[in-house]
Amino acid sequence: MNEFSNTASKRKDKKGLILVNTGNGKGKTTAAMGLALRAAGNNMRVLILQFIKGSWKSGEVKIMEKLKPLIEIEQLGTGFIKFVDGKPSISEEDRINAEKSFKYTSDKIKCGKYDMVILDEINNMIDYGLLAIDDVINLLENKPEELNVVLTGRNVHPELIKIADTVTEMKEIKHAYNKGIKARKGIEY
Repeated sequence: MNEFSNTASKRKDKKGLILVNTGNGKGKTTAAMGLALRAAGNNMRVLILQFIKGSWKSGEVKIMEKLKPLIEIEQLGTGFIKFVDGKPSISEEDRINAEKSFKYTSDKIKCGKYDMVILDEINNMIDYGLLAIDDVINLLENKPEELNVVLTGRNVHPELIKIADTVTEMKEIKHAYNKGIKARKGIEY
């Protein structure tokens, strides 16, 4: 191998990836949290931005707060979106929060401080019409070159699939909720 191919290889390894965790199955956020731990274990700086989940302290928030400064986690959402007749019922507060959250996210991504940024539930925000796909694509295409970005949530937009380097679909085979078992601490939150 000559010195030029070695240099090109090193540059290619430093290019940040775009990863998507989607699907109706459980584990999208959980898998992203695993990536955060793996990155932090390699002395990478990680920022986790949770879009929909409100300010309640889930297990992942509690443990990630103990891993500062390598991992930072912020909840941008005001809580879960309400549904009426199977469709999201978007309030003006939801729209204002989405706009502010996206501006904040853009600033954080562009600041150059992080090696990985996880955008938890952003796919849902796009699917609900709270974020424009073109704005998200533009942000990803103009991110710092070495930044890794992970996007989670159901119903990933086809345009995100096109630009992503890795897309993983979590498929539900069976879920305790369908048997009437409520969400469990340490399992769902």
